[in-house]
Order: sequence, then structure tokens, then C-alpha cells
Amino acid sequence: MKTRRLQDIELYIQNRKEVTLDELCQRFDVSKNTIRRDLSMLMQRGTIGKVYGGAVSHSQAAAPGNFDLLVHGTDKTRIARAAAELVEPHDIIFVDSGTTTRFLAESLDPQMPLTILTNSLDVIIGAAALPQTELVIIGSQFRRLTRAFVGVHPEDLHRYNINKAFMATTGVSITHGLTTLDLMEHQIKKQAASKAERLYLLADASKFGRSTLLTYAALDEVDGIITSELPVSEYILFSKQHGIQLIIADEDEKRSAAEVT
Repeated sequence: MKTRRLQDIELYIQNRKEVTLDELCQRFDVSKNTIRRDLSMLMQRGTIGKVYGGAVSHSQAAAPGNFDLLVHGTDKTRIARAAAELVEPHDIIFVDSGTTTRFLAESLDPQMPLTILTNSLDVIIGAAALPQTELVIIGSQFRRLTRAFVGVHPEDLHRYNINKAFMATTGVSITHGLTTLDLMEHQIKKQAASKAERLYLLADASKFGRSTLLTYAALDEVDGIITSELPVSEYILFSKQHGIQLIIADEDEKRSAAEVT
């Protein structure tokens, strides 16, 4: 019966595109706790996305940054501001494509001279407005779903010197490291991570303890993690053991980050 209900809920959300928890409870005559458990199972399958007070179909959730930004938008902005404080004049930085890194260019000092390498359309637009920034675009083919350019040769990023790489991730775990679902973007991420002198991960709290199809860097290769709240103790311990700078984006607008390691 539960399997049939999950199938019916999945079909209902796909047809309606967006639904509320109350609507689902009434339609399927179950409690909110039951609906929440059902939605969690469907989300693990990747067929639907959970948003505050309801759910959206996979096509809605997968629209560029839609689901992730709806739920974690404020955290991502704070993380980007904290990351911007790590950028120094004349740095050569790589800014990854992602719903957190997209805010980094907007957070930079427009008068700071630096070079940005990126395959993210949103970062390109942000960097184009910075008068002192040299912009290098990576990738030859545009993927509308992720708003990123892909299509690189093995030497494309290796020819550049990169002081700092600011990376996004679909999930991060101690076992599988930094992961992504996209094979073509995986190539760019892996090249940038291996080339950078310092590797920074920008990840909101929802990304910890998750892993997806492809690993582009081991967690112990990271120099700093910038996140929205203190992770569970195993990640704090891991960071201390491997000399990883753990930065928590502060809610106080007067401070963009609080270092805990």
C-alpha cells in the first residue's frame, strides 16, 4: 500500500508541478509526518524536490538553482560573502559553477585587481561588471540546465596558474569527498581542483553527509570549507586532523565569517 501511495504522490506532484503539504495530506488522507517521510523517499530517488511547506516536480526542482536557492538562498549569499574575504589583490581564482558560487563575483570588491577563470554563466555576468577583473571563460558548449559551459580538453585548465579555486558540490562526505552528478562538469571541476594552490569548498549545511555519482576531489585535499552552520562532530574532527580551515558564514552582517579551526 505504501509503494502504491508513493507512486500516486509522485504522479500527482509531476502533474501539478507544485503542491503544498496540506494539499497532499488532504488528497491522500495521511498525516503531515507521513507525507514528509514519503517526500524524503521520493527526493532520494531524484524525482521530486522538497521546498518550504511543500514539494515541486523534478523538472521544477532541477531548473537552474530553483529548488536549492528557494530553500538555502540566504545561507548561500552569506557563504559567498565569506569566501570573497579570502580573495586578495592580483589573485588568479577559479570560480566553479553552482548555486552558491554564483554569488561570489557579486561579493567581490569591484576595485580589486584580479583574474577570474570560470565556466559559470552567472559568474561571467557578475565578473563582467568588475572593472579591475580579467575574465577567462572555460568551456565551449553551454548547458542550459546548469547555466554552465562544458567541453574542455585535458590541457585547457592545466595551462593556467590558479592561486585559489572556489568550488561547489552536489554532496560532500568523508568517504567520497566532493561529488557531482554531471560527467562533463566533472572534468572541469577535477582539473580546477588539482591545479589550484589552495582549494576552497563552498557548501551549505544540506550538502554534508551526501554523495553523488562522481568524485572530483578527496575531502583531505581541501584547504578550507566555507559553510552555513557548524557541521556534525566527525567533520570538525576531520578538519582539525587534516589542517582544513573551517569557516562558518556568520548571520551577523558586520562579520562575514567566523573561523572555528
